[in-house]
Amino acid sequence: MKNVIVLLSVVAAVFVLSACEPKRGSDAWCEKMDKVPKGQWTLDDGRDYTKYCVFNQKPEEE
Repeated sequence: MKNVIVLLSVVAAVFVLSACEPKRGSDAWCEKMDKVPKGQWTLDDGRDYTKYCVFNQKPEEE
């Protein structure tokens, strides 16, 4: 039983840590959005992609 609990804890930790998103407007975020079909973007995604990835404004400059 203890092994099952340890295994589930490790799986949960890996899942939680892998679910981290890159910061909106970062280069990693722009690369991630390039791979997402445009039809799946929200209005905020499109606006921020244009602002940060096309016009190269960075979030720190706001």
